[in-house]
This record gives sequence, C-alpha cells and structure tokens, in this order.
Amino acid sequence: MNEHIQHDTANGQVVAGGKGQGNGLHQLNGPTDVLIDNETDSLIICDGRRIVRWFRLSDRRQGEIIIDNIQCYGLTLDEQRYLYVSDVVKHEVRRYELGEKNGTLVAGGNGKGSSLNQLNEPRYLFVDRQQNVYVSDSENNRVMKWNKGEKRGIVVAGGQGKGDALTQLNGPNGLFVDTLGTLYVVDSLNNRVMRWTQGAKQGAVIVGGNGQGAGANQFKCPIGLSFDRQGNLYVTDHDNNRVQRFSIE
Repeated sequence: MNEHIQHDTANGQVVAGGKGQGNGLHQLNGPTDVLIDNETDSLIICDGRRIVRWFRLSDRRQGEIIIDNIQCYGLTLDEQRYLYVSDVVKHEVRRYELGEKNGTLVAGGNGKGSSLNQLNEPRYLFVDRQQNVYVSDSENNRVMKWNKGEKRGIVVAGGQGKGDALTQLNGPNGLFVDTLGTLYVVDSLNNRVMRWTQGAKQGAVIVGGNGQGAGANQFKCPIGLSFDRQGNLYVTDHDNNRVQRFSIE
C-alpha cells in the first residue's frame, strides 16, 4: 500500500533560513538534519559547519549558534535531552549537554577506517532509551550500534561490503529502531528501505528494491525516513523530489 502525498493540500512555510545561502545568523548553508526540541519549542538544525537553534515563536528572524566548527551531518536528542551529533570529517559521534561546546565522544573518534572502533563518514543517528547509539556508517556500508560507554561498536546491519544482497548495504542513511530492537534503514544507493531484526545476519526489503525510478514502488536515492503514531512510514525520496508514505504491514 503506497500513497503519494498530495501536492495541493498546503503550501510550506519557511521557519528557518530562506534568505539565500550563507553563514549569517538569518541564513542556512546546506542543512542536512533538523529536530524539534519540544521543551523550548525550537528547531535544532545541522547546518554545514555549525549547529544552530531557531525558536519557532520568536519575533527574531534569526537563529543562534549552539556548536561551531563542526562538520555535522546528523543529530538527535535522547530522553534526557542530550544532543548527539555525527561529524563526517572527524568520523565520530559526540554527545552534548545543550549549551556545552566540547561534548563527550560516544562512537568512532579513531580516525577514518572500518575497524569496530572506527567510522567512515557517519551520517544519521538513533539513540535508544539506554543511550545506546546507532549510526549509519555510510562509507563502510553498515549500521553500527555503540552500547553506552563501550570503546567499539557492533555491526547490526551490512558490513559485508558494498552490494545489493540481503546481507549488504550501499550508502545507508536514515534509520529508526523500535522498542524490540528492530532496525529500519534507508539503503540509499540500492533504492530501498530495509528492516533488520535484532541479531539477524541479513535484512528484508520492506519498500523499494525495484530498481531506480519514479514509480510508486520505486525510489531515486532515498535519504531519510520517519514513522507516525499509526505506524505509517514516510521516506524522503531525494532525487525524485518527493516524500512518500507507505502503510507497513
């Protein structure tokens, strides 16, 4: 079951940026991820070489810099409101208390590589209730889980080289883990979304996997995913310039 979101239902509203590409406080420059901090009713945005916060109800049409000089890609908040950020130049993930500048290393940080204590271009993040960190380790074509306090991670999806077999990933990006430990991951360059149950050696394709294209069951370089409260899956289909919604059985 697949539905296109209708384009004529509503127009978007600019809530951050929209003033051209740049590094001013009123501008954004290649944002890659955003989250909503409900407690302060603000958006936290991964914006190129900095992380910025925009308050949603503010009269000021500009953001404030939370963390500077970081080549961030993905971010998430845990239930204790710690902020987790991936750095694609330092190949690491750090945890920050909001307002703190240096953070604590929680994954990677041992240079670029494919060992279990290394990452190679970490992108999107998910943190569970135990503060274990899942990271799409894109250039290693795997998803890693770093249990809290550990010095090395565990491969929970892929890690069998680049390819399209059910044991493999090719450029993984957005991910989500449910309360059973089941991992959902956007396998971008294979144009599919996969589900890996905890401990499984291979995954299952749940949407896509029908070649690259613009059909209702196809993607063209999907990037991100999200679930709503009814369990519907939303996928950002990057090169098709659309978001698709799927009902997952």
